[in-house]
Amino acid sequence: MSSTESDSRFQSVLSEQCHNCHGGEKTKGDLALTELTRAKDFRARPELMETMLAVLRDREMPPEEAPSLDPDVRLWMIGYLEGLVSEALADRPFDPTPIRRMNRFEYNNAVKDLLSLERDVFWLPERMLRRRSDYFQPETRTMPDRVKVQNRPLGKDHDGERPEGFKEVAAFPQDRRAEHGFDNRADHLTLSPLLMEQFLQLSQSIVDSPDLNPQECGQWDALFRLPEGTGRDLLAEVRRRLAPLMRRAYRRAVDPDTLERFAAFAASDLSRGTSFENAMKTLVGAIIASPEFLYLYHTHTEGSEAKREESHIRQRLDDYELATRLSYFFWGSIPDDELLDLADMGTLGDSKVLSAQIDRMLVDPRIARFCDIFPGQWMQLDRLVSSIPEPRANPDFYFFGYRASMHMMMEPLLLFESVFLEDRSVIELLNPGYTWRSEVLRAAHVGERPRHQETQTIVYDRVPVSDSRWGGLITNPAVMTMTSNPTRSLPITRGSWVNTVIFNDPPPPPPADVPPLPEADEEALSQLTIRERFAEHRQREDCAGCHRQIDPLGFALENYGPTGRWRDHYDNGREVDASGDLFNRHQFGSVGEFKRIVLKERRRFFRGFAAHLLSYGLGRELGPADSPALDEIADRAMSGEDSLRTVMKMVASSEPFHHKNTRYHAVTEIDHEN
Repeated sequence: MSSTESDSRFQSVLSEQCHNCHGGEKTKGDLALTELTRAKDFRARPELMETMLAVLRDREMPPEEAPSLDPDVRLWMIGYLEGLVSEALADRPFDPTPIRRMNRFEYNNAVKDLLSLERDVFWLPERMLRRRSDYFQPETRTMPDRVKVQNRPLGKDHDGERPEGFKEVAAFPQDRRAEHGFDNRADHLTLSPLLMEQFLQLSQSIVDSPDLNPQECGQWDALFRLPEGTGRDLLAEVRRRLAPLMRRAYRRAVDPDTLERFAAFAASDLSRGTSFENAMKTLVGAIIASPEFLYLYHTHTEGSEAKREESHIRQRLDDYELATRLSYFFWGSIPDDELLDLADMGTLGDSKVLSAQIDRMLVDPRIARFCDIFPGQWMQLDRLVSSIPEPRANPDFYFFGYRASMHMMMEPLLLFESVFLEDRSVIELLNPGYTWRSEVLRAAHVGERPRHQETQTIVYDRVPVSDSRWGGLITNPAVMTMTSNPTRSLPITRGSWVNTVIFNDPPPPPPADVPPLPEADEEALSQLTIRERFAEHRQREDCAGCHRQIDPLGFALENYGPTGRWRDHYDNGREVDASGDLFNRHQFGSVGEFKRIVLKERRRFFRGFAAHLLSYGLGRELGPADSPALDEIADRAMSGEDSLRTVMKMVASSEPFHHKNTRYHAVTEIDHEN
């Protein structure tokens, strides 16, 4: 069939099946397909084509009340649209990543690495898990069956050896996590004048802290100790020490003018009788407060405006930018000297060199920072902090004045670390065959009171799980608790969490005029199941589409109460109904069957997980041009390349990861005078 014939057939199917709802004066979803009459019209809207592909694959369109689509025609439509999408995205520019500042976690790590500090410079509640046994050794590819950890966000104290953070150093406010993303998103990391002032104060407080001393700072001799001997040229010594420091801080070779400006400032300081140590501290404070240190940005294309307009399409990162993107993805910090040396030589982008460097970075101790921040934000575990189940209805949740949520939070984080350290398939995040439990979690699982008060260092054991109701992220007590309110489970919230986190397909926000649940007296309501209470929303036309997508995922988990405890009946005696239809083609009657279907649809998970990793690595929301790379990663994972480290490596080797779009940058250069 020629392309003209294919285009004509496509338009004919749209006319027969779609134009009644998506044509004319009034269109559903504000989508008028009658206005798109040529293949080029669709190629110009790849987002629309991807949406059409999704609803065709999942049989969401045509809707139930409309004439059904012949299976062969559906397959042909899918193939036709896939071809158009491939053409449309062949040379489409990647979405721009705006200039952004480092977030609080990255700033701490960057200062810590720059000065070789023994500990964090300030308190980091966003780091949910504190390791209190030396088990995180990625080069061994092993995870012990017993670990000791602490939890800080829910009120845990330090390990008793020394406080977290330097004396007299206070962090700037915690950065906000994007609604369906991470706290390193460029569009969230602006720098107001007030925050800039806080950065200046922070940098000065770090170098003035009494904890910045020879015992805590591995770079003390290299930076601050007065050189031995008399008659030394102190200014030459300043230059010698500044050059490597500024290269690491600014993540590229430092231009001579910038180096001289800092040296001249030191000369003025020294001429006034300032000690060498204090002069160097002033310089270090200026470096870690400078825009070149604070901001992550891409350089502009040189040349005329016309050339820049052409070159914005698929422009590759230079080697320094690649070193920075790699180090912030894996380590949440500045590149080390090995990465920068390769960037100096211009060889980091070589495929063999890059592969070896990624392998090195994945077993470096600094990779622990990836596990510190990515899994908790991906799983949205910060929501657990504010979960407070009703005490009288959930007495097992409370023990010795504490909440079990601080134990629950560690279970999925330790599962993620197990999969990473042992380099297991990412599918084990959904179906591991084991889980991690403390005494509190073991007692709560069987409805008993814990015998000991584990509130400081908590011991977790890896225990086998053969019952399909337990194990994995979806049915984890932490997730079940944070997707409930104090008195009942919230199936819509749970379904939305599964769609967003597991499949990276967040539902759109509900219409502004969604009515409350039907009014009824308390006695009548008490006799209903939760499924019955939400029935009216599923009948409303502008709600039905999303509810068909969300409800099956949420109601599949209704056997789990507000704290994740198993239940066969509601408090009113009504039996829990966990049956449903997934993706409009898989029937299930229990959560075990539901989990087996999710595993059968593992490609969705592989692709969704890769999308979360890529969004985190790029610091931006993904766009249509990223789709081919995600499809390739999902296909390779389906063929067996599905270990966590392999998927991370594929993300770091992908086309979007190695390209930039500087077309929309508002800043042409960093002002070194600020």
